[in-house]
Amino acid sequence: MTVNASAAFVGTYGPWALVTGPQAMSLGPSPSAESPSMARSRDPAASLKEACVQAAREVIAEHGVEGLSMRDVARKLDISHQAPYRHFESRDHLLAEIMRRCFADFAQHLDDRPRTGSPAADLEAMGHAYLGYARQKPLEYRLMFGTPWPEPAQHPALVQHAVHAFNLLRDSLRAMHGHRPEAHAQADREAMFIWSTLHGMASITQADVMQHLNLAPGVERGLPADMLARIGLGLGQPERAPPAATPAKSQRKPRR
Repeated sequence: MTVNASAAFVGTYGPWALVTGPQAMSLGPSPSAESPSMARSRDPAASLKEACVQAAREVIAEHGVEGLSMRDVARKLDISHQAPYRHFESRDHLLAEIMRRCFADFAQHLDDRPRTGSPAADLEAMGHAYLGYARQKPLEYRLMFGTPWPEPAQHPALVQHAVHAFNLLRDSLRAMHGHRPEAHAQADREAMFIWSTLHGMASITQADVMQHLNLAPGVERGLPADMLARIGLGLGQPERAPPAATPAKSQRKPRR
């Protein structure tokens, strides 16, 4: 069997713009899982499972999630059309595994943020990590938050990893407010406020319309810091001066 699916997305596919080179997107396993090379040496079946995941990623990059099918995965791997079913009951099971890995990678990225010991500063660092992940890995981000989930009841691992990513934010807020029932409710409200604001920011800055808004010089470049400062105000933190709008050429690359 010749596996021709690459280990990372390559190139740019329309609205599914990808980062290549050192920042190539990684829909890899959770940190506790074996590496693909270890799995290959120990279990050929595990190698086929990983190859199916990689091929599915390429299909999504080329044709969007709507174009994902088990038949196309088998075709990319030059294997029988029934072979992927040895590891995934259906196309939705394969998609759920990819999305689970997205959430695991996302949560790890949030958890790896710099820590200062200051709850407010750590919360701001999480916000920067959130926006940075969405900017660096747009396909993974869209898969997590812009793709209808397969039936959740059939994929508890997907639900578990998605909730864990949210709990990193919620637990930080609960640590700030205490663990009384009323404090939990406040932390939940603030977590939803922060999450929805960051999601809106991440989504609109990836949208094609951003190229046509004709924002004042320096505004787009300073949006992350400005947005996080306004979130801080919404949470009752001391006001800070907004970042200066210095003229700068936009770093956004035109979509192809």
